Amino acid sequence: MTDTTNKDDRHKARQQKLKEQVDARIDAAQQEKGLVLVITGNGKGKSTSGFGMITRAVGHGQHCGVGQFIKGTWDCGERNLLAQHGVNFAVMATGFTWETQNKEADTAAAKETWQQCKAMLADDSYDVVLLDELTYMITYDYIALDDVIEAIEKRPTTQSVIITGRAAHRQLLEIADTVSEVRNVKHAFESGIKARKGIDW
Repeated sequence: MTDTTNKDDRHKARQQKLKEQVDARIDAAQQEKGLVLVITGNGKGKSTSGFGMITRAVGHGQHCGVGQFIKGTWDCGERNLLAQHGVNFAVMATGFTWETQNKEADTAAAKETWQQCKAMLADDSYDVVLLDELTYMITYDYIALDDVIEAIEKRPTTQSVIITGRAAHRQLLEIADTVSEVRNVKHAFESGIKARKGIDW
């Protein structure tokens, strides 16, 4: 028996063991319900990931909604595309808070957008709702955390919710089924490179 044959046999044995472990976990995962997913951290790609899931759901014929906080004044490639495919958008449309520098106006805009999001969260026709950059609204105290938790917990049981943004509150992490943290290793902007259409927005 050659050394190559021995390596092949060992590889097949490892893969068979892995397959058995994966199959057992798949068999054990029988619960059907909508999920709460939180994508947080200081790295780039949180909104991109959230919009990726919305795109995936739309590709499966699901009805989706998006609440956009913070970055609403920018041209948004995801919104340009997904609105053509029946995705409903609630957009804060005030831009970055460090540009507006008007807490009263920002709070009013956030609350108005949140009311539209709450309507989506209460509507069982929505399969997936993305609350993009919602974490900042809680951090800045524009939207009450308790109101957000209550709306998410009372949503239709088959509806999934995706929350993005830095510094997600501990209570959001606790109610989430899946939490991902995007870590910043290196960012082009830190080297003085301008944001790029199609990559950054």
